[in-house]
Amino acid sequence: MRNLMGLILLLMLTLVGCGLETKTLPEFYEGDFGHVTKIAIVDGSTGYKKTITDHVVINEFLAQIKEIKFIPQENQEARSGWRYSINLFQDGKEPFQFTLTQVNDDYYYTEPDIHPIVDDFYKNLDVQEENL
Repeated sequence: MRNLMGLILLLMLTLVGCGLETKTLPEFYEGDFGHVTKIAIVDGSTGYKKTITDHVVINEFLAQIKEIKFIPQENQEARSGWRYSINLFQDGKEPFQFTLTQVNDDYYYTEPDIHPIVDDFYKNLDVQEENL
């Protein structure tokens, strides 16, 4: 009985201590998704970047990712490397930057998985890659 109470207490502290909650990108983003004027996507495996300024393409991409749930990972230890980094720009404001597993210095997994959506979008995007 004592072990069971200790396990319950440990579980409760783990859940409460995290303080992170499941969110979608619009909940993280301080601006309005409808006012994004540019998106820059950097491929972490190649170092190349693609920049989108076409409002139709921007809105299509944001529509694909806006309902994805970012669920906090239990392990929040620092990591290195990322597959894609995405910057959302709005006229006159600092860009909102996130990777597929990190937003605002916190680590997440996504449902549905954002990796294939961004990978497919990046690979099929008819925009010239730039060297960083």
